[in-house]
Amino acid sequence: MKPSKKMMVDMFRTMNRIRLFETKLQEFFAAGNIPGFVHLYLGEEAVATGACACLTDKDTITSTHRGHGHLIAKGGNLNLMMAEIFGRTDGYCKGKGGSMHIADRDLGILGANGIVGGGGPLAVGAAMAAKYKKTDDVTICFFGDGASNQGTTQEALNWASAWKLPLVFVNENNGYGISCPQCKSMAVTDIADRAAAYDMPGVVVDGNDVLAVHEAVGEAVKRARKGEGPSLVECKTYRWRGHFEGDACTYRCDEELNEWIAKDPIPRFEEKLVENDIMSASDVEKLKAEVQKELEEAVAFAENSPEPATSDLMEDVYA
Repeated sequence: MKPSKKMMVDMFRTMNRIRLFETKLQEFFAAGNIPGFVHLYLGEEAVATGACACLTDKDTITSTHRGHGHLIAKGGNLNLMMAEIFGRTDGYCKGKGGSMHIADRDLGILGANGIVGGGGPLAVGAAMAAKYKKTDDVTICFFGDGASNQGTTQEALNWASAWKLPLVFVNENNGYGISCPQCKSMAVTDIADRAAAYDMPGVVVDGNDVLAVHEAVGEAVKRARKGEGPSLVECKTYRWRGHFEGDACTYRCDEELNEWIAKDPIPRFEEKLVENDIMSASDVEKLKAEVQKELEEAVAFAENSPEPATSDLMEDVYA
């Protein structure tokens, strides 16, 4: 289904929210203001945005260690996210989960996950619940090229197909599993080819084209809602930063990075919006200013939130 003009503007806003949020985190981490590690989503904004725009509030997602973009695209609260990453009590997990463990069940965000390939079994569980309850809810499982080689992912694909679950597997293929290029970890060029082994549709799209992602995932979501089972959508994209902040990226060259930066999904989409009279240049600047203000408020919220007390160390912790 072709997105409405309003939806396209909303998607452009989401992409800019992700970009500014991640850029600010990059600055804070470099300054030593953030505890723990962060894995930034810079360059991949079109995937989460295009995919989550196909979902309703009742639909669910499972995320990854590089999950900020997914959470924002599904409606995550920037104030609570920023506070959590700062390790403050007003954060989503009271400052105890950090970057890789943010969840919001009310928004259908079943959690980011620090375990590579950990989202597949969780997504199968959510989709099984929807099938058992006979709702029309759909789950999206985001996973990377590295996670595609994990047994948990293969088991999730198999189970989802065997039970015809309302589940869409969205593979964010950014070309590298940590520092290992895809060509050295698997024989196939397209991860979507693996869908054939599980008798489900597998398609490849330009992951830097938000409309292409939205169209492909939208078809898969529609199929899932009709009870026709899961699909695998592979989105070819690229992370601008290292696997984590602090990664020197010695395993890739500047030429490769610059080629992908030239395919930046945000100006590509902006150009389409302006050319098709969906937004004017002044509309674009106004929207970016609004997002900038929203981000500044999130930073202020996080900085003004207290740190957890040592007496609360064992509260809300499960093993």
